[in-house]
Order: sequence, then C-alpha cells, then structure tokens
Amino acid sequence: MKTIIPSDISAVQLQQVMQTAIAPRPIALASTINSKGEVNLSPFSFFNMFSTVPPIVIISPSRRVRDNTTKHTLENLKEVPELVIGNVNFEMVQQVSLASTEYEDGINEFIKSGLTMKPAEIVKPPLISESPVNFECKVLEIKSLGELGGAGNLVIAEIVRIHINEKYLDDAGNLDQKQLDLVARLGGNFYSRNNENNIFEVPKPLVTKGIGYDKLPNEIKQSHIFTGNDLGMLANVEILPIGRFSSEKDVHLLAQNYLKNNEIENAWNVLKSD
Repeated sequence: MKTIIPSDISAVQLQQVMQTAIAPRPIALASTINSKGEVNLSPFSFFNMFSTVPPIVIISPSRRVRDNTTKHTLENLKEVPELVIGNVNFEMVQQVSLASTEYEDGINEFIKSGLTMKPAEIVKPPLISESPVNFECKVLEIKSLGELGGAGNLVIAEIVRIHINEKYLDDAGNLDQKQLDLVARLGGNFYSRNNENNIFEVPKPLVTKGIGYDKLPNEIKQSHIFTGNDLGMLANVEILPIGRFSSEKDVHLLAQNYLKNNEIENAWNVLKSD
C-alpha cells in the first residue's frame, strides 16, 4: 500500500490525489452578486447538503493553489451574503465548464457561457434557467480554513426557496433521478454522468436488519465465485433460509447471475442443496 503524508508533497500533487480519490462530487453552479450589482456565475465541486431541517448546504470557494488569490464568488458573498445554487446536468455541462473560466472582475459569466438569468423570489442573485433545480440561499456563516493556497472557505447557507423545472418530475410529482441526468466532478478534466444507463439501486437496511456477513454459511463465505458485493446482497436478508447449502461452483455461478439482476430470493433458492 502506498502511503502519502500530505505535508511531504506539493499542494498541486495533494489536490490531484484528493480530487481523484474523493469523487464523484456534485456540482454547485453558484450565482452571486456584489454590492455594485455585478453578477458572477461559477461552478464548485466542493459542495453538498449537510442538514434537512434546517435545509443547509455548503460550498467551499478555495483559495487558488497557484497564487493564493481568492475567487470572485467568495468576495461577492462577503458583500452580499446571498446566492443561488443550480444543479448541473449533461445538457448544460459544457456551458458550465465555460463559466469556470477566470474572467476579470465585473465580467458576467452568464453572458460568457450563454446561460440564462431569471429573477429570484427572495435573494438578489439570479436563478439559472437551464438548471433542473435552483436553490435560493441565505448565507449563515463563512468559515476560513486557512490562509495558504488551496485553503477552503466554507460557505454555510440555508435554502429559502427551491425551484424545480417540471419536466424533471415523474407522474407522482417527485424529482425523477433518471431523467435529471446529473453530472459530477472527478479528478483532472474528468466528469461522470448519472443517467438511467449507469445508475442502480441498492436496498438500504433501515427498517429491516440483514443477517450480516458473519451469519452466512461457510459454503457461501468461502466461495471462490462470490464477490464482496454478492456476499453483501446475500447477507442483507432478514432470515437465513432453512436447509443445507451447496458449495458447487456451477450452483454458485447460477446464483450469482440471479444476484446480478437483484433477484436475491432466487439466488438463495438455488443455493439450497436439499
């Protein structure tokens, strides 16, 4: 195992390791405004939700690694502590990338990227029409994490309005995860796309309690066929089926095929040897 001590490598190298390993990261397209009324638009992948009640999100406009300067977004938020966060899907990702260009102070990235401003209801910065969901936010606190290049600045903000493009709702009126087609940031120039071709469901053991890996029969745990994911699925049943279990390779392969289709009950049925 390769071990890295953060203080032993450069900030650029550390950033590359962290941003590649800690991924995918959701993208916040942040719309802000300064005291002169000048609008700024910039994407941030140091972003996530941290509370539901109250609804809290955090973005972190970090100091630039190369020259330790701060971003217009951060300076705007210090002057006008309000922002709009739009999420980013595949249809707009190239325009969002263009908005990340480090234009001079006072340049409106909405105009440069071709994205569309729309008046918000409560906050001063505009909504982003192309974003499937817009969050109007009030800044509660800005917490500096350091003064060196690469140091983050946690912008803790409360959501006061949520605007959803209705074309991304399902028949029940809920956001459709597959239709959203969201993109996320990886390391370097890489992104990931989350559409119906590559998202999948994993049942959460919140109400029920799986038997756990330790309760699996040895014939199953010691299999040379099953992967860790396979064993995790088998161990997520509430009750171990009664009977003896096969250790035959062909039986395990057949059960594995059922697991690939999330047919856990059928997998257990074929594993029973009696």
